[in-house]
Amino acid sequence: MALKVAFQMDPIELIDINGDSTFALLLEAQSRGHDVFYYTPPNLSLKDGRLIAFGHSLTVEDKPGDHYRLAHPHTVDLADFDVVQLRQDPPFDMAYITTTHLLERLQPGTLVVNDPASVRNAPEKVFVLDFLDLMPPTLVTRSPDEIRAFRAEHKDIVVKPLYGNGGAAIFRIAEGDTNLNSLIELLGQTFREPIMVQRYLPSVRAGDKRIILVDGEVAGAINRVPAADETRSNLHVGGTAKKTTLTPREEEICARLAPELKKRGLIFTGIDVIGDYLTEINVTSPTGIRQVKEFGGNDIAAMIWDVVEKKVAAR
Repeated sequence: MALKVAFQMDPIELIDINGDSTFALLLEAQSRGHDVFYYTPPNLSLKDGRLIAFGHSLTVEDKPGDHYRLAHPHTVDLADFDVVQLRQDPPFDMAYITTTHLLERLQPGTLVVNDPASVRNAPEKVFVLDFLDLMPPTLVTRSPDEIRAFRAEHKDIVVKPLYGNGGAAIFRIAEGDTNLNSLIELLGQTFREPIMVQRYLPSVRAGDKRIILVDGEVAGAINRVPAADETRSNLHVGGTAKKTTLTPREEEICARLAPELKKRGLIFTGIDVIGDYLTEINVTSPTGIRQVKEFGGNDIAAMIWDVVEKKVAAR
């Protein structure tokens, strides 16, 4: 079944195709014969009640440095499409939130993946707070006194912006570290939102596991091991991807999340688990597809498109 598919994403010339999940989805869409249209968020407009986008027909090739071809620049009515893939990376700011409000107007005629209302209501570090019993001790606040008291209680903490992404501005502050007050001041001046503070988990040295779920079902996982001189395990800051399997605790976490993910229309989700604890639920632009396949795991892009095609056919 050939579909008309639009990808709302970051500039395609800037992506790293070796690890980019959006590129994997593009390759799979093309292999299935879907008609792919590409545009970037600034080219999305609402005109007289019609949601339109200026962009290009797109073909892709798994060839670094020569991975895409753009053709036929034109403006389309997104209501004419079967599927829109919402795939731009955070920051999860008002610009991002506005695109979810606009894309929500396409429903129910056009399937948006992930559901834009659910993306808007499920920021990575906020949605996860619905499952506090699965998380390490966590504080969300702008109060310096609360942060200092939290460190006094837990000794070793991690401080991060509530709407950050990609490991940016994440700091470990151990007991006795005299930088805490300066860091609170810096984050308070830089971000208007509250700060997230969590107890540091020493088990992160063994890895921060990314588990990918497709329509609530486990599709694959990779373990991301931080470099010796890093707290963060993100691959783009030096973390190393390792083959992995799920522990019984991780299977329990996934089973807890599955009904809520399905109910919210979150088809493609990546969760992060350190040791026995859930730390994030990624719904805006999850990554990890190519790494899972590289280590002999499932073809998750194919699994996602199987679900998308089934949902379109059922409309």
